[in-house]
Amino acid sequence: MAWWLAATVLFGAFTALFAVGLPAAFAFLGINIVGAWIWLGQDAGLVQMIRNGVASIASFPLTPIPFFVLMGEVLFHTGVALKAIDAIDRVIWRVPGRLSVVAVVAGTVFSAISGSTIATTALLGSLLLPEMLRRGYHPNMAMGPIMAIGGVDMLIPPSALTVLLGSLSGISISRLLVAGIVPGVLLSGAFVGYIVARALLNPRLAPAFAHEGVAGWARWQPLLVYVLPLVLIFVVVVLAMSAGWATPTESAAVGAIATVLVAWLYRSLTWPGLMRALLGTAGISAP
Repeated sequence: MAWWLAATVLFGAFTALFAVGLPAAFAFLGINIVGAWIWLGQDAGLVQMIRNGVASIASFPLTPIPFFVLMGEVLFHTGVALKAIDAIDRVIWRVPGRLSVVAVVAGTVFSAISGSTIATTALLGSLLLPEMLRRGYHPNMAMGPIMAIGGVDMLIPPSALTVLLGSLSGISISRLLVAGIVPGVLLSGAFVGYIVARALLNPRLAPAFAHEGVAGWARWQPLLVYVLPLVLIFVVVVLAMSAGWATPTESAAVGAIATVLVAWLYRSLTWPGLMRALLGTAGISAP
């Protein structure tokens, strides 16, 4: 069969499956089955597809991914992430384009503790985007920082995508994770600088909002209580990998346990929240 005819058949099958309301994941699976049947030799192709699927799931270098994702899911479903956002907001409440800056700074902090780019972006989008639009922020200033922080999340460890890249390319996962720290921090700093400059040059992009700031110890206490422990978890995970004390999988497991322990110490960990975190981890990691 000519390649163009096979491609047409696959595209038509995918369109048909998706058009009848089948979820994209199952439609994609159906296309893979059809493709394996056409190109890899019918029954032998289906067997090879199953073998490849099992081999990809059983790959040991990919085992840190669920732990990294779990770290972020626990933060989001226990409410610890919300407290961290409020703590950051208290510290930088006078900065031009404050909520956009909060999105970048909070996203950077969550990048250092969450391996799920999807979860970080979804959390910031659901919490900050409606508030920024309500206060008259330009859509670019509201949506841009939230989308841009996904790029930072892919660089700063722990990063599930970095683990996947290292596994596929044969590069040391530990070194690849550590190598993403400086570029991620520089990119985050560049975003903050750009937001502040744009807000100063054109205040209409990010209107100032009457906000009663908190002075003294009350301003800095939440930062030390809710943000510093998260940063310490990041330091421990990265230090263990870079110093060779633990493999990426062991470091990820330690980070996941530490995150759950921190949520428990904050008295934010509940069985329903933990179950949602576990289900979210399975939903992100399994595909």
